[in-house]
Parts: sequence; structure tokens; C-alpha cells
Amino acid sequence: MKAIVLKRPGDFSIEEIPTPEPQADEVLIRIHAAGICTNDVRDFRGDCSYSYPRIGGHEYCGTIERLGSAVNAERFSVGQKVVQYIIDDCKACHYCKRGEENICEDFPKTETFQKPNGISGYKGFAEYITAKAGDLYVYPKDARFEDMAFTEPLACVINSIERAQLRFGDDVLVIGGGTMGMLHVMAAQLKGVRVILSEPLAERREKALQLGAAAAIDPIHEDLQARIRELTEGRGADVVFNTTAIPAIAGDAVRATAPGGTVIMFSSIHPNTPVPVDLGYVHSYQQRIIGAVNPSISSYDQSVLLIGKKILSPEPLREAIFDYRDFGQAMETAMRPDTYKVLLKFGELE
Repeated sequence: MKAIVLKRPGDFSIEEIPTPEPQADEVLIRIHAAGICTNDVRDFRGDCSYSYPRIGGHEYCGTIERLGSAVNAERFSVGQKVVQYIIDDCKACHYCKRGEENICEDFPKTETFQKPNGISGYKGFAEYITAKAGDLYVYPKDARFEDMAFTEPLACVINSIERAQLRFGDDVLVIGGGTMGMLHVMAAQLKGVRVILSEPLAERREKALQLGAAAAIDPIHEDLQARIRELTEGRGADVVFNTTAIPAIAGDAVRATAPGGTVIMFSSIHPNTPVPVDLGYVHSYQQRIIGAVNPSISSYDQSVLLIGKKILSPEPLREAIFDYRDFGQAMETAMRPDTYKVLLKFGELE
């Protein structure tokens, strides 16, 4: 099969490698589409501690090509449209037992990140991949692969929103209008809240308003703290989702949060430098600062349902679709600061 192998930062090639063989409890998936994530961009730039060579891609979807001998053939069949839960959770550690499989303590030790004598990675940038049958989610027959490829990013957002414990009528501030920020804008509205976006690019502010945001703030030419309080009767936002990686903006997110409110640190911070926070204020006004990382099994299921039932359409956030052989051009597009989700296709999407 063909795969996109990142030999070292910035150096990739399309290589022929062996097609993986499914074990008894696995299926072989033919990949049809895969999204390029910010983490794939960081891998490409070398802004990570993972081993190379590496095959990236964790936002993939496809069809079942073959069943392992022990896979339940009444539940799964060749040709089904599927996605895979991409966290290789051990199911035995303290966190897995608590239902927090997305922070499994063994996952960072897997070949996803380090394989000194081989190829590391999620390996979705290839024509085929194997998956445990128990990690599969089946989409309806009429689902489109270019929508299914948004399952993992939307699942991350659903995990973030669930951790915020939104209440009907809350004022929600989303900081950052990239793909993940816009998915927060779209998904949070399904919880009956008023959404406000903070984003410096005018085109993204306009898109947020088209997607249902009540207001959009330009943090370059407006005072974010003053403007959010003007919009919320002086309180600040009940919930703030920080979807940016900039340390200074993380501090802004806390300051924009109302007394009794919650700020979700959705994005990893790059560079990961300390962020000054007025903990006296956090204490006195009962604010909560919460992290959100990786999708859970439950958020994956909800993502499949939202996309599969066409309750949420990710189509407005699809920037471009490239043939996998045009990976260099696709990565250049994904690295631009003004683009949304870039997808790779492996064959036709029909």
C-alpha cells in the first residue's frame, strides 16, 4: 500500500509499505479521507518530541475491507463506513477504570509516539489501517467521507463542551476562530447558549456570525475585557473556551471569565511558558480553570451521531481536498494561518 512517510521534519515521501494484516479481533480499513490536524503540522515542522520516521494522520475514515476471524460478522461487514477511536487506551490503568480513557497513562508510551526501530504515528495517512473491532463506530450508508473525517476533531470539541457543564442561557466566549474554535461555536449552540467569538481575522468573524454567533470581537482593535463585559451586563462570560496556543491569550481567557464561571483550556500551549493568573481572584470568585484534551469514547459516539444524523454539518469548515499524492501542497495550505480544515483523499470519495 501507499503511505505518506515523514522521514524527518519537512522531509516526506510517498512510499510503498506492506499492507497491515488484521489480527483475529481486528478489521482492515480502506482509508478514503483524512484531515490534517495542527499536530500533523507540528510533526511536519519538527515541533514535537516524537520519533521519526513517522506516518501521521488521526482524523481518518473509510470502509471495512476485511474482517478478522473473531470479529462479530452480525455487527460488522465488508463495505461499512467506519471511523476508529484513535486513543490506544490500555483499559487497565487508574484513568481508564475511572472512565477517563482519553488520558490513559499508557497511551503516551505507545508506538503512536515512539518507535525507535520503526515507523511511529497514528498512521492514517495511508491507504489502509487495521483497527480493533471494539474501537469502531459505524456511519449510515449515506454519510460522506469528507464529513466523516471531522469525527475526531468534533469529538475533541464535544469533550471540551461537556467538561464545561453548560447551562441554558449561558454567555459563552470562544477565543480563536480556526477549525476547532468554529466547531465550538457550532456545537455549543446546540446546548442553548449565546456564543461570542474573539478572533482577529475579519473573514472568520463574519463566518462565525453566519454560523449563529451572537457577536464577534476583534481583539486587535477592541478591548476584549471591556467588550465582553459590555455584552454580558458587566459580568464576563459564564464559560470561556480558549482554542488558541498563545500563552498570553490563555491569561486573557481567565480574565474574561465571570465570577463563578469556567474557562476551558482546550488548546495545548506553544511555547509552553508559564501564564500569570490572579489566583486570588480565582479563589474569591469561585472560578474554575479546566483542561480538555483528546476525545473520550462517549464524545466520539456523540460526534458520529451529530454528523451521521446531519444535526451538525462540518462542510462550512472544509478548506480544500487534496489527493494524497499532493501532500506537499496540502501541508502548505494547512500551515497557512487563515485556512480551515484541509483533507487528503485516498482514491475517490464516492
